[in-house]
Amino acid sequence: MYLFTSEVVSPGHPDKCADIIADSIVDAILMKDKDSRVASEVFVAGKHIVIGGEISSKAKFSFKEYENIVKNTLHKIGYTGNQNFTKEQCLHPDDIEVHVLLNQQSPDINQGVDQKEGEIGAGDQGIMFGFATNETKEFMPAAITYARDLCDKVYKFAKTNPDKFGVDIKTQVTLDYGNKSNFENCKPQKIHTIVVSVPSVETMGIEEVRKIVSELIDTAGLPKHLYDKDKTTIYINPTGRYVNHSSLHDSGLTGRKLIVDSFGGYAPIGGGAQSSKDYTKVDRSGLYAARYIAKNIVAAGLAKKCIVQLSYAIGIAKPTSISVDTMGTYADGIDDDMLSDFVMQNFPLTPKWITNKFGLDKPSKDTFLYAKVAANGQVGHKDYPWEQLDSVDAFKNIKSK
Repeated sequence: MYLFTSEVVSPGHPDKCADIIADSIVDAILMKDKDSRVASEVFVAGKHIVIGGEISSKAKFSFKEYENIVKNTLHKIGYTGNQNFTKEQCLHPDDIEVHVLLNQQSPDINQGVDQKEGEIGAGDQGIMFGFATNETKEFMPAAITYARDLCDKVYKFAKTNPDKFGVDIKTQVTLDYGNKSNFENCKPQKIHTIVVSVPSVETMGIEEVRKIVSELIDTAGLPKHLYDKDKTTIYINPTGRYVNHSSLHDSGLTGRKLIVDSFGGYAPIGGGAQSSKDYTKVDRSGLYAARYIAKNIVAAGLAKKCIVQLSYAIGIAKPTSISVDTMGTYADGIDDDMLSDFVMQNFPLTPKWITNKFGLDKPSKDTFLYAKVAANGQVGHKDYPWEQLDSVDAFKNIKSK
């Protein structure tokens, strides 16, 4: 055996609630003023929702408007005041207390970000990693892809059956690659273990919970050549009881689910979160750009998997470094040196270029919403602008040495 595991949490997990609230604020502000600068961290503890950080914008929001954003967001997530769970077992939106502690972005940062010639300087220094693999049609690692599929299935059931389940859900998938060579060459052999934790109403017995979730697993669309229920180890609410949930029993904070948001631990990640930040913060835009480059390289057939690292200096538009690492899987004589040089020569990768390329300053219901990205994961969904494959032909036309 050679095993690898990834975990996913649902939008109802307290950390995800914090991310989604923070990005609902980003959406609301950018839709009123696309030049806003936003870094609105959110802390969810018990019945308290604390919004802190820095916002500079022509759009001004009252306390009541922030409160409404919080309550509407929680309602969409599935915290609707479900009477099947008591107010001691689960968060009820009518009970929450919102605290708004926001300041202006520092002028020291502004002078480097908003440049006279129209360029946008990086909103901070830092490193970002994008990754892609041919393990799945989404060009994402298999473990996190299937953990997401399971989480989505159980979460949707929970939202439509509040008399049975709550929405604070975790899933985990372990893949067996058979040996290290298969792992390195992106060839999973089977799903070895599945873990699902979902809160149930107190009147449900564990046998009924496990029966329902087992059926959801079987109909989640897991690949038949990898999933055999009779040969897969499955743990459903392994402690035997999961009733108490939400921020009443586990606090939540923006940026605490970076592995869930990205590549499931399969690849390196940068040190900063995406949620809560506007597009000038390269923790967000740099991840999207690096993922875009890596995905197009793999989709072009130039590698089985690919890591792209970018780095930036605060106030400077051009990246301070760009590197491509295909982890020894490059093809057609197009090696990492050639790929790195091609990316440097053909993709500006400034915050302005990234913003214009993907429309990051214009979130909308017709394109994308940062709140939905926060709920579903920052990468790996084909509808995101940074998941497009419009540079495949350019990479295919690179000439080997």
